[in-house]
Amino acid sequence: MTEIGLILLRVALSVVLVAHGAHKLFGMWGGPAVGPGGLDQTALQFTAMQLEPGFLMAVLAGLIQFAGGLLIGVGFLTRYAAAAAIGYLAIGAWKEHLQWGFFLNWVNAPGRGQGIEYNLVLAAALGCLILAGPGDWSIDGSRASRAASRAAGRARLRRG
Repeated sequence: MTEIGLILLRVALSVVLVAHGAHKLFGMWGGPAVGPGGLDQTALQFTAMQLEPGFLMAVLAGLIQFAGGLLIGVGFLTRYAAAAAIGYLAIGAWKEHLQWGFFLNWVNAPGRGQGIEYNLVLAAALGCLILAGPGDWSIDGSRASRAASRAAGRARLRRG
């Protein structure tokens, strides 16, 4: 059951991260509820938050979310991708969301942004992947299993 839980967690995080990364990098899913996307718009937002140079930060943020989400989804370099995503979320919480408190803006009050609630939940889920690993049903898990098998075989040869 643990393996099923880990794959569900990985897939859910992957979908969220890839969607946000695609919005930042390519402007996908832009609209009234999400706002315009793309690197130029993201760079303007980052410059407004004093994250300079804005364009470079937009590229880095988009890549961390998009590529990191893909890596987490297939379970390759999972702990590193999760750590990078936590770093991105921490910077976002510090520079943008902390000023609005804890809760998301559920009532869409004008002039009020989103609190750190979403960042905290995502960071905790990513932290679970760092601590537990991606599970056996992942590229990392498969590689670890093969490495353990080879090590056990070498140990048997040495004893024989």
